[in-house]
Amino acid sequence: MFWKIVGGLLLAWVAFMVIGSIVGFLVKAVFWIAVIGGAVFLGTAAYGAIKGRGNSKQIRS
Repeated sequence: MFWKIVGGLLLAWVAFMVIGSIVGFLVKAVFWIAVIGGAVFLGTAAYGAIKGRGNSKQIRS
């Protein structure tokens, strides 16, 4: 009976380690995708602001 409890605890520990590593990897991956997406967005916004500066059209009502 003792070894069944020890085996169950060991199995649960291994399962938590595997699940934790997968979740940790996904969190890091989503973080870096967000960082790259933010950099691309800021670069596009800066390019649009610089490119559109000489061609300013005002809307008159």
